[in-house]
This record gives sequence, C-alpha cells and structure tokens, in this order.
Amino acid sequence: MIQEIKNQKFRMYIDEVGNADLSSSGNPNQRFLCLAGVIMELNYVEQVAHKAIESLKRKYFRSHPDEPIILHRKELVNKKPPFESLRDAKIEESFNHELIRTLDKLDFRVVAVLIDKLEHKKRYQVWRYDPYHYCLAILVERYVTWLIAKGVKGDVMSESRGGKEDMRLKASYAKLHAEGTEDVTTKQFAEALTSKELKVKPKSNNITGLQIADIIAHPISKQMIAMHLQQTPTETFGTQIYTLLINGKFNTSPSGQVEGWGMKWLP
Repeated sequence: MIQEIKNQKFRMYIDEVGNADLSSSGNPNQRFLCLAGVIMELNYVEQVAHKAIESLKRKYFRSHPDEPIILHRKELVNKKPPFESLRDAKIEESFNHELIRTLDKLDFRVVAVLIDKLEHKKRYQVWRYDPYHYCLAILVERYVTWLIAKGVKGDVMSESRGGKEDMRLKASYAKLHAEGTEDVTTKQFAEALTSKELKVKPKSNNITGLQIADIIAHPISKQMIAMHLQQTPTETFGTQIYTLLINGKFNTSPSGQVEGWGMKWLP
C-alpha cells in the first residue's frame, strides 16, 4: 500500500488508447477513447520501480544504460525488435510471468476514464465537450481528490505525441488548473498540484511510469469497453494484467468501491 507521508511528492503518468476525433466515432475500432493514469511517489520511482523495470529489461532484452530499451505494449505483443526473443514460447511465458509478478509487487494506484464518443456525439447535439479534455478533466479530478485525501501533493506527466498535439495537451491541462471543474475548485487544484503545466515527455526518455502506463492502458480499455457493451472479452495476457489491477491497484472509495473512483465511464 502507498505510504501516507506528508512530504511525499507524487506523479500521475498518463497513457491513452484511441483518439479524440469525434468524426471517427462511427468506426467500431475508433469509437472509444481511454485515458489511464498510474500514480506513484517520485522517490519510490527512483529507488524501487525504475530498478525493477530495468532489471526485467536487462534480463530478457539485454537493455543497456547507454541504449535503454523502452517497453512498448504493441511491439511486445507483436514480438518486434528489440523484443524478438519473445518469439520463443518458453521465453515469452517466463517474461509474462515475471512482468505480472513485477507489477504486482510495485506500489502504484490506477485511475482510468473511458468515453464512448458515439454516445457522446448523439447525446450532445449542440454543445460537446472535447473528448480528450473531458476525459482529462475527470481523470485529474480523481487524482486531485486522491492527493487531498492523502494530504500530499503531486504533478502530472503524459507521453509526448509531438508538436501540435503536445500543445493541445498542455493547453487542456492549463485550462483545468486555471478554471477548475464542477466538482473540484481552482483552489483545490492549486493546493494539490505542484505545477500549472502538464509535463510532456517522449517515451524514449526511458520514463518508468510512462512505460507502466503504456503496458496497462490497453488491457484496461479493453475490459472497460467490454463492460460498457455488456460483452465478455477474450481471455488474453491482457486479461491477466487487468485481473491483477482490479484486485488491488485501482483507486477506490473508502468503502472499497472502484466504479466512479478508479474507473469512470463517459458520457
């Protein structure tokens, strides 16, 4: 469990699955946008989490400090270089087992928001919240509420998407910090968050939190979509990751409720 020490500083690392383009909402493959946030204490990232992930990469992919290998879910699944060793079924099984064990041991909290863009488009014919900003607002609300409840402070980091997209992400975050939301005031944002600016970094910077967020975001999105559509998702390795998360990593209410606290469906 995350320790409650008042001088700790936390960071929420964000990864997204899907896109915010409402014009693509009719495409079943682009209907949903999911933002997943991984919350970790910064000293813990440096002293424990980073070392654990680097050890895993060295063992299976011979990652070196001068040329670190960056964990990326899509490339891992497709066993593309530098992950071609996973083409060996025994190595893949061993890696998957150790990845699950590593994630289980690491101390972090998860918050995820998923929007059905098709439903959002149908429901709001005249006024429509930008899907990304809508999701980010709900995600950061829950993070700020969590920080306040713990009596600690933190900031937010997202993976760089490049140029205009990064500017859009930063502008969306700055708007939240300046204006607040219906449920979290500007004062609360200012008190809980240590920066008015969203930190945006490329995954190539070998940032542990962003790599963890990348690994878990897709399994979370897949499960949330299945629940939204009342379907049973296909059993995959991602299902194992989701099971691990739902059994102790998601943010919860004081009574242990995940829905609305650790997972939120929109609109």
